[in-house]
Amino acid sequence: MMATMLDYIDQQSETLQVILREFEDKLAPLRNHLIGRTVNKIMLLATGSSYNSALCARYYFEQHFGILVEIKEPYNFVHYERVDPATDLVIAISQSGKSASTLEAMQKVQALGIAVFCLTASPSSPAAKQADGVLDINTGIESVGFVTRGFSATVINLLLIALIVAESQGQLTPAERTTTLADLQQAAQAIPGVINKSNAFFCRHRDHLAQARRFVAIGYGALVGVAKECETKFTETVRQPSSGFELEAYMHGPYLEANPDHTLFFIEDHPHRRSAALRDYMRPALGAAFTVTLAAENNEPDTLGLDISLAHNFAPLLLVIPFQLLSFHISAAKGINLSLRIFDDFDNVLKSKI
Repeated sequence: MMATMLDYIDQQSETLQVILREFEDKLAPLRNHLIGRTVNKIMLLATGSSYNSALCARYYFEQHFGILVEIKEPYNFVHYERVDPATDLVIAISQSGKSASTLEAMQKVQALGIAVFCLTASPSSPAAKQADGVLDINTGIESVGFVTRGFSATVINLLLIALIVAESQGQLTPAERTTTLADLQQAAQAIPGVINKSNAFFCRHRDHLAQARRFVAIGYGALVGVAKECETKFTETVRQPSSGFELEAYMHGPYLEANPDHTLFFIEDHPHRRSAALRDYMRPALGAAFTVTLAAENNEPDTLGLDISLAHNFAPLLLVIPFQLLSFHISAAKGINLSLRIFDDFDNVLKSKI
């Protein structure tokens, strides 16, 4: 039987636990490279869901360890941008390892004598072969084009890369390392419960979500990556206008298009004063305003409360799950057959993948 998005979503708990058990081996090429080197600034090359995963992880590098992270979209980088000479490490992220623009971006960096590592689910792919070192996401390739398991796996690998870089520079104590890995393990084990609550949330609001015509997700900090991944997944599957915004960015113009056709999702890791103020202001103008949060249920039917305590920078691992499930369920409710391939010759004609 052909796998579906739902199968890969259900596999995420086990997948992340495998990654946590095996990351020392899978990410060993980077640890070896870092011996005797100082890393103050990292450039991540990524597009699509890989870009969104980088948004989820970047602030862990910056806030926790003071390592600056610059995220570059490969096409613009190749044609219009320069490499910051302060860059110490470059990682190209590509699930399939077949992205033509990512491959070009890697070659541009390597031409300057800078080593590039490839974080990929396909260690034998063209990008992996081009790289100076391969970092295996450790999931294999999803047969479904709408990446779910691979997204979460990329996020956790980036968080683990931050640990490895920090540890190589003496910025991570053994006790902090143990605590961090335990927290990530807790997050992985919590996923089945998140899936159950998310499914119940969809059932509660199925009638509205099946009829909704415009979706907007709003987050802050590491949760901006979740909002952007909501935009990506809903666009790919629900195929209705969908957007993801940073909280303050939404307040600077996008709110002006709000109307009763709009369904907004406010993404929070804990009760957030600014997010709540925007939600309360916008609610009368909208079809619905939902809150997806790590906090406990508050007896509001429009809130999906996961009731899990987790650091802000790890929260995307759990808060992305509801949007992956909603994208699957809403598309089914709208009668969209995700197993039916469309634009099947796209990559061939546009040469976007090798």
